Amino acid sequence: MARFTPPAPDAMRARLLLAARDEFAAAGLVGAKIERIAAASSSNKAQIFHYFGSKEGLFDALLAQTVAETFDEVPIDTDDLAEWAARLHDSYVQRPWAERLATWHRLERGSDGALEAVIASNAEAVAAVEHAQRAGVLPRSYRPAVLLGLVMHLAAFWSSASPEYGSLVAAVAPARRRQIVIDAVKALVGG
Repeated sequence: MARFTPPAPDAMRARLLLAARDEFAAAGLVGAKIERIAAASSSNKAQIFHYFGSKEGLFDALLAQTVAETFDEVPIDTDDLAEWAARLHDSYVQRPWAERLATWHRLERGSDGALEAVIASNAEAVAAVEHAQRAGVLPRSYRPAVLLGLVMHLAAFWSSASPEYGSLVAAVAPARRRQIVIDAVKALVGG
């Protein structure tokens, strides 16, 4: 008889996060069900609480991981902020759950749910923008954090638009959307 070998802790944690990604992206923190996450990960509620402490802990870990993956996949490039924004736009298109999770976080966690890992990632990007501004690569027309926020929101514009607004711009082809992000960021930074 074959002996049962449990999955490695990292593998179990990864399965839980993957199942949680789909559940939280679809239903948010409040609407998500731990039972569905456990079933989708071939695990159980006890494992979720063992690894993450609570449903909120799982959501926070997932959001922190998603932000880290985004910055790893699309590291900031202050030498070509427009192209960086286009790559960030591409990331949101390829990974629609990232923007949905961020939206749920804003709606359900607000300022009370600020995550240190996300704050740290954003702080590093702000520091890069500030350095580029001091070096004359980027204009100083906005504070570094504001400029970064504007660029990030331009990159996310298409993926975060409401369905009502989306219908107004539905005729804009995906390839053109990317170019609009580039053009808008160039106009913003004077490039």
